[in-house]
Amino acid sequence: MHYGDVLIKYGSVLDLEDDDLPRIADPAAVEKMTSDSLRDGDIVIADTAEDLTAGKCSELRNIGESVVFAGLHTMPCRPVNQYAAGFLGHYLNSSSFHDQLIPLMQGIKVIALSKAAMGVAALMVPSFAEQQAIGRFFSSLDSLITLHQRKSQR
Repeated sequence: MHYGDVLIKYGSVLDLEDDDLPRIADPAAVEKMTSDSLRDGDIVIADTAEDLTAGKCSELRNIGESVVFAGLHTMPCRPVNQYAAGFLGHYLNSSSFHDQLIPLMQGIKVIALSKAAMGVAALMVPSFAEQQAIGRFFSSLDSLITLHQRKSQR
């Protein structure tokens, strides 16, 4: 996953059943990868951008048998606790969470966010049932927006 795609192309939840990722064409190169591959529920955060979109993230869902790696200028995160599908991706991209990150960002032309800064941010986590409702609501809203965008492009 490239940080530019996290910033521009992918939404808060990246469902690999519906979305395509760039492929590494050389199987030998994949074998040499030293980082751990990502799993369902992992979050990939773009740690740099040319504006305050640094910190935008995508939650991975339906990885299945795919082997997915986070690229340069990303922070892969694996939640320690269990969260409802879609909740973390939407919550971490919300203004209530992202506004905490803005004072912690550094840079002038290129804005960067460190792992230490991410560790300072506080999470406000509702019950699991509420997480499920929030995840479903925003995923439905994302689908509706995508549908209308496709209609207007015709």
